Amino acid sequence: MPGFMSRLFGDLEGDDGLPGAVRRVAIIVMILGTSMTVLDGSIVNVALPMIARSLSVDPAAAVWIANAYILAGAMTMVAFASIGEVFGFRRLYMCGILVFTLASLGCALSPSLPVLNGMRFLQGLGGAAAMSIGPALYRYIFPTRLLGTALGINALVVASSTAAGPAIGGLMLSVLSWPWLFAVNVPIGIVTLLLARRVLPRNPGRGGKFDATGALLSAIALGSFVMAVDGLSRHDSWTQELLLGGVALISTVLFIIRQRKYSAPLLPLDIFASQRFSMAVATSLCSFVGQGIAFIALPFLFQGAYGFSPLLSAALFTPWPVAIALTAPIAGRLADRYPAALLSTCGLLVLTLGLILLACLGEHASVADILWRAFICGLGFGFFQSPNNREMLSNAPRSRSGTASGVLAIARTFGQSVGAALVAVVLAATSVAQASANTAQLDASAVHLSLWLASSATLLATIISALRIRHGRAPELTA
Repeated sequence: MPGFMSRLFGDLEGDDGLPGAVRRVAIIVMILGTSMTVLDGSIVNVALPMIARSLSVDPAAAVWIANAYILAGAMTMVAFASIGEVFGFRRLYMCGILVFTLASLGCALSPSLPVLNGMRFLQGLGGAAAMSIGPALYRYIFPTRLLGTALGINALVVASSTAAGPAIGGLMLSVLSWPWLFAVNVPIGIVTLLLARRVLPRNPGRGGKFDATGALLSAIALGSFVMAVDGLSRHDSWTQELLLGGVALISTVLFIIRQRKYSAPLLPLDIFASQRFSMAVATSLCSFVGQGIAFIALPFLFQGAYGFSPLLSAALFTPWPVAIALTAPIAGRLADRYPAALLSTCGLLVLTLGLILLACLGEHASVADILWRAFICGLGFGFFQSPNNREMLSNAPRSRSGTASGVLAIARTFGQSVGAALVAVVLAATSVAQASANTAQLDASAVHLSLWLASSATLLATIISALRIRHGRAPELTA
């Protein structure tokens, strides 16, 4: 560990990025901000029944307390990435943390569901602003020789926060009321802001115009898509979902036309001229589709087919993010020395194997059977993610770091949403027969089909990733 720390915060002649001593504090800022924004995406889920009772609302209506946060992020990821490049990453990150902190206080003091939903949407905006340019800031904080290691640390923080969210929420609710889930962010946010003001790199941004029309089109496209997916998961009217899907498609087409013609586009499409960057994006998208399917489908298997309690079902997921936390930093360090494409491909092979093993679970699988299979999935995903993220950022010019960071966030959000939609479609296709057949068997059949779809998505990601290996190590672009 001392050797690792000295390497991470040591200085070598010719290093870009921040000096080692400042780098120590800067990474604390990034860890605090990332932890808060990721935790709030999941920590509130366990409190929804309690909040519904406290505010005297229907439990179904309380679901939007979680959805509002996700929707805000999905609608604004592209816009915030562009804003960071125009006005500067440090300024946007601090504004994002400020909005997130103030909205957290608003959530804690909310007297009604509409107010709470509005505060959650603002909280999601602040979180999206900080998260969308996180990887870009790492590129300015750390020298290029340590970029993979830094992104591995970021993956570790995200995985740990994801794993800890339900547990922390449950622990807090055992001794405190639900407003404290949000109030706890206030002191952490203040400390993060004070430290960020001192140590984050001061890049002024490129200036120029901001594509407000493009931002509106991207918000409509991504927002409509997320709402359509949410409707599928709740088996809403197919007419409504088709309408939302049509709005998303039309908005996407108009957005692409706008980006091709506008002089200062929100998402410069020429970034995809790099074949390695485009392949890294496609790889990331397919992998998150697979992970998204598994995360939505497995609870139906655990609770519907196997009859496990919600608490035990949540615990069965723990090996996945724990394995990511163990392997992501190692993979990040290796990516600074070896071809990222090779490491990513190996990780995806392991992830695909793990998903196939989960798909092959029998009718009476034990807890141990599930735990070691989930651990294999986490090992594979953790070994894939950091090198692939490094590949994406390394194949985008430094001046386009914000765009690359935004594309990375979009691939994650969009991939997980597609995964959720696929599971919803499979479950909807089997729901008609549930009245005349064994429900548990149908649940198991639908989930196994979903898991085979997940393994197919990650196999496709593996193939795309493998095509990069023959090109060797990617060149480092700094212009």
